[in-house]
Amino acid sequence: MSQEELLLDSGQPNEDNRDRKGRSRIGLVVTGLVGGSLVALYAVAAPFVAPALRKVCLPFVPATTTQVENVLKALRTRSGTLVDIGSGDGRIVIAAAKHGFRASGFELNPWLVWYSRYRAWREGVYRSTSFHISDLWKVSFAQYSNVVIFGVPQMMEKLELKLASELPSTAKVVTCRFPFPTWIPESTVGEGIDTVWVYDAKTFKSHLVLSQSCVPDVYLPAL
Repeated sequence: MSQEELLLDSGQPNEDNRDRKGRSRIGLVVTGLVGGSLVALYAVAAPFVAPALRKVCLPFVPATTTQVENVLKALRTRSGTLVDIGSGDGRIVIAAAKHGFRASGFELNPWLVWYSRYRAWREGVYRSTSFHISDLWKVSFAQYSNVVIFGVPQMMEKLELKLASELPSTAKVVTCRFPFPTWIPESTVGEGIDTVWVYDAKTFKSHLVLSQSCVPDVYLPAL
C-alpha cells in the first residue's frame, strides 16, 4: 500500500466522526426548536382550554356563530342588562352589546377575561361591556334581567336554585347546549347542538315558592 493510501485510510475515521457529530448537533437543534414550539403553544393554548368554572369542570368551548344568532333571536324583544355566565372569549357579551344590551361576562379564567376585554375594545363596545374574573357561585345575579349560560349537566340543578332565588320575576334565562333539568322552557330556538332554551322567571320562581310551601312542618314533641 502506498503512503498516499495509508494517509487516506488513516483520515477516513476522523471524517466519519465529524459527520456524526454534525448530524448530532443538527438533531439537538431540531429537537430544541420543536420542544420550544410545543412549550410555547401549550403556554398560549392552555388558558383557553382550562376549566372556566371551579366547581364543575367546564372547559372553554367557543359558541358557534349559529348559537350566538339563536341567543340573540331568543332575546330579540328584550333589552336592559344581560349577563353571560362562563363568558369564555366574550363573543356572546360583545354580540349582545352590539344589539343594545348593557352586557357583562363572568369567567374564572383570567386569560379569557383579558382577551374578552381586548376584543370588546377592538369591536368598539368596551363602554357597554364589562368582564369579571369570578366564580359564578360567589356572585349574585339579582341585578340582571337577561341571563345566558353555556353549562354542563352536572351544574344545572344547583344553578336552578341559585337563579330562582336571585333573579327578578321579569328576567329571562337562555341556556345553550343543555336545558335545565326541572324547569319547563317557554320556547326553544334552533336545533341540534345549536338549540337554545328560553325560560321565564315568573314560571320558575313560582315553582320554587310552590316547592317550598309543600315542605311539611316539623313538630317537636313537648317535653
